Amino acid sequence: MSEIETETLFTRIRDREIPADFVYEDDEIMAFRDVNPQAPLHVLVVPKEPIPTVNDLEPRHAELIGRMFLVARDIAREEGVADEGYRLAMNTNAAGGQAVYHIHLHLMGGRQMSWPPG
Repeated sequence: MSEIETETLFTRIRDREIPADFVYEDDEIMAFRDVNPQAPLHVLVVPKEPIPTVNDLEPRHAELIGRMFLVARDIAREEGVADEGYRLAMNTNAAGGQAVYHIHLHLMGGRQMSWPPG
């Protein structure tokens, strides 16, 4: 964990102050179902360390970010959407659609995805 903890919606979920439907958790990463799903499967893969945006990533985060994608892949397999396809998205700042300033990877599947996303 970083030395300066910033409280976010996701740190409150991490600390069990807010309930969530967890589908995965280890020492560094948690994944839970989105409360406002945009697809039949919509899971957020979140590092426990509160990194505000992609712009705040440092070289030391490289392995963590890679593991987030592997966790998303495994969840897609477990949820039965891996073969048909799914979307992974990480929004950055307001114009990029980021609503919670704690990076998170959206895993969406179970329907045909359109482009642009929406």
